[in-house]
Formats: sequence, C-alpha cells, structure tokens
Amino acid sequence: MPDRRGPRTPVDLGANVSLHAAMAYTARPVLELVDLRKSHGRTLALDGVSLRVGAGEIVGLLGPNGAGKSTLVSCTAGLLAADHGEVRLAFSGGVSGSPRDPAVRRQIGLAPQALALYDELSGAENLRFFAGLQGCAGPQLRARVDAALEFVGLSERREDRVKTYSGGMARRLNLAAALVHDPALLLLDEPTVGVDPQSRAHLLSNIEQLRAQGKAVLYTTHYMEEAQRICDRVAIIDHGQLLAVDRLDALLAGHAGKPQLVVEFEGERESIETDDPLATLNELAQGRAPLGFRVERPTLEQVFLQLTGRSLRE
Repeated sequence: MPDRRGPRTPVDLGANVSLHAAMAYTARPVLELVDLRKSHGRTLALDGVSLRVGAGEIVGLLGPNGAGKSTLVSCTAGLLAADHGEVRLAFSGGVSGSPRDPAVRRQIGLAPQALALYDELSGAENLRFFAGLQGCAGPQLRARVDAALEFVGLSERREDRVKTYSGGMARRLNLAAALVHDPALLLLDEPTVGVDPQSRAHLLSNIEQLRAQGKAVLYTTHYMEEAQRICDRVAIIDHGQLLAVDRLDALLAGHAGKPQLVVEFEGERESIETDDPLATLNELAQGRAPLGFRVERPTLEQVFLQLTGRSLRE
C-alpha cells in the first residue's frame, strides 16, 4: 500500500475540494490538472490533485517539505508522467494538449528550485542557449535575450560568467531563462529561496509584472509573506492532497478564526476573538481604563498550520 504517513486534518470545504474549489477560476484557463496521481515507489506523492490556473493569475502552492509540490511541477512540465489523471494546457492561437507535445511545451517556462544554469557561460550565453532550445533564432533570439536580461535587471552583467554572479543575480537569471522564449505559462519552484531581501523584492516585482502581461503563473513557496503579497489564489498541499484552494481572504475566514483583540489592564490582560474589535474594546473599557490594546489579524501561517499540523517534519 502507498505510504500516507502523518495525520490528515479535516477541512471545511466539503468532499469535492479537489474537483470544485480547486477548479474555481475567473480567467481563461491555461492549465488544468485533473485528478493527478503519482507514486514514487511505495510513497504516494500526488493523490488526486485537481487545479486550474488562468491567464493573468498567480496561484501559490504551499506545503511542507515532501508534500508533493515539486512532483506536481514536474508532472505539469512534462518531466514526469503521472500514473493517473491529465495535464491539460490551452494557449492562444489554438495550441493545446499535453506537455509531452513539443509545440505545447514551448509555451511553458520552468524555473526549477535547483539553479539550471551553466557557470562557465555568461548570462547572455545561457539565455541564448535556452532560447535556442525553444526554437528562437536570428533577430528574434537577440531581441528575446535582450528583453529578458533587461526585465531581470542584468543587462550590465550580460557578458560576465555566471560563476561571478551573486546568489540573487543567479536567481534572477534563472527566472530569465524560464521566460526568455516568452511562454504563456510559468512554473516557478521556490524562485526566491536563499536570496537577500533586495533580490527577493526585485524577483517578486518581476513576477507581478508577468501577471500584468497576462501570463499564467504556478508559484511554489514556503514563504507565507510572498504568497500573501503576490498570489491571487493559494493552494495548500500535504501528503499529496490539496487541502484547500481559495483566495486569501476566504482561506483566512474559513480556517484562521476571527481577529484577536488583546487588551492590557492594570495587573491583567484579556484576549478575545471578535468580528468588531472596536465595539468589543468599548465593552471591555466600561468602568475601567485600558492601558493599551492591539488587534492580531488572522494570517496565512495560521491557515497553513491549521491544515497541515504543527509537528516538525524532515
């Protein structure tokens, strides 16, 4: 039997979370994952995952280590074949089908978590190589390389070897390699891991610009603040299953509880869940003066821990 270690947390999205909430979208669907299942030996890496990503939408994929995020990205990119289910892709111009089709795959850009760059080549040489693999040539190739380097802020370092780049610069070039051929779908697997705050801010701004250009983006991360900043919807995955998929406000309302009002009085502190912190504060202040107060809003981290559990995993 497949290995399904760890407790499962019930969710309030109903039995059809994979086929209903996960498939909800407002834009033209570019990517549809339908009941994907994938095993690695006895371990079930994906267990009936269904999800849609629309044009001009960033969908964040959050999960603990080993939850199935990278396996899902690999199946979507056509690097792994799913044991069951379908990866459906539909792009403008009538290009549609499976990622195994070369014409379809040319519309996908992948930035893997492990840097996919050649250290002995320059930034421009790396991009020329990757764009050439996708059929770019001649003036189009030069234009796409120039545009990608400009987009990630590396034009001035274009002729320098990648081994001389900082970690943040290498991450930015990794993103440029994924988008140099102008794909309609970007698969970004932990694209900001290990970079400094300035490089992270630059990368996130780049990714928000991709949404503005109408790109569909599937974005895996373990940084909650990134998902809260840039993602239109967030999917939480654990043990290969999607536990919840929705807009941030709906996830917070459904799984993180109400705002918490914390009030300091002389010699004591009161903490109360409330939908109306001001009215609750006024009630508590009847007959006694508060020394101070604060309102603690629900966070995506609370949603994540509620759904996946708080136990440490390796």
